[in-house]
Amino acid sequence: MSDRRRIVVTGMGAITPLGASVDATWDAMVAGRSGVGPIRSFDPTGLSVRIAAEVVGFDAADHFDSRDARRMDRFAHLGLVAARQAVAQSGLDVAAAPLRVGVVFGSGLGGVGTLVEQAGTLAARGPGRVSPFLVPMMIPNMVAGQIAIETGATGPTSCTVTACAASATAVATAADLIRLGRVDAAIAGGSDAVIMPLCIAAFAQMKALSSRNDDPTGASRPFDLDRDGFVVGEGGGALVLEERGHALARGATVLAELAGHGSSSDAHHLTAPDPAGAGAMAAMRAALDDADLGPDDVGYLNAHGTSTQLNDRTEALAAREVLGCHVPVSSTKSMTGHLLGAAGAVEAIACIQVLRHGVIPPTINLDSPDPSFGIDVVGGQARPTSAVVALSNSFGFGGHNVTLAFRAV
Repeated sequence: MSDRRRIVVTGMGAITPLGASVDATWDAMVAGRSGVGPIRSFDPTGLSVRIAAEVVGFDAADHFDSRDARRMDRFAHLGLVAARQAVAQSGLDVAAAPLRVGVVFGSGLGGVGTLVEQAGTLAARGPGRVSPFLVPMMIPNMVAGQIAIETGATGPTSCTVTACAASATAVATAADLIRLGRVDAAIAGGSDAVIMPLCIAAFAQMKALSSRNDDPTGASRPFDLDRDGFVVGEGGGALVLEERGHALARGATVLAELAGHGSSSDAHHLTAPDPAGAGAMAAMRAALDDADLGPDDVGYLNAHGTSTQLNDRTEALAAREVLGCHVPVSSTKSMTGHLLGAAGAVEAIACIQVLRHGVIPPTINLDSPDPSFGIDVVGGQARPTSAVVALSNSFGFGGHNVTLAFRAV
């Protein structure tokens, strides 16, 4: 594997319910602070679930001129600002070789908010009042397009739509572009913004959401015996990936190495994971094989950890079978809520921060760990670590499984 192009991370960006930057998000994670609260962006009266993890205080007018702000859905606002942060930290000069920079950005649902709004306009005011920007605001690939337009990146640009694994798939896809020599650098990540009546109602009807309306901060409780569903969140996460030699040649600060990745399909059910955990195990093992690592090398697992009965049981089984009982595991979704298409990128950033800062963020609300799981879930407070390798799991409806493996530098 020594002749393979190695991939490093040189920039990170995040807009999450915990803060408007990587540092703010990380500080809140380490402190065990919840970003979940009563829904503020609309009146949720009448809904069975009235809590969410919203990005509070984010105003598109602070980041875009009025015309551009109006012509982008909120998911694009969040994703593009996260990408700006990542590029700024990396110091990457895209203009120096634009064809050698790619963009791969994912989303689970794209601009569904704009679609719902314009469907209402059609019903109330007729077809002549539908916005001509509906389609470019709605389609999930528009964040990737907007990032390319703003940065001038003219290399391969694409969008991954693998539900809640979308941004992890984006990172893996970007890594493959670099390995194949198609590009030297890529901006990868994802975003989603679906906190609106229709989506909350739809997830609630699936019985996927926590209904702890009277205890918002205690609602997301991955791996807890009393978990009752996930909490919908919103946000954007982005990473700049580079071929290691390219990054070192320009004097970039390397944050971590993306040592490997693995993907699989459950081929089992529309929304439920394979109860035997075969797909999750396959993705984790493929990531370790790709990185030329063994289970004993892993010092931390950032779990998909949604706080649903099925996911947590299946993931615990997979983690125990692949890594054993002693690798520390935590779910940052206990604080961020489930960021859907942004989850994989934000949780990849959390893994990198664990390796850089030597501390594992806790799984909050772990009051009664499910005794059947047999894994070391970090609960209560952050835990010091000397981990050199961290894995990040992302699973999505449709049976999509992705595991990313990061190594300290």
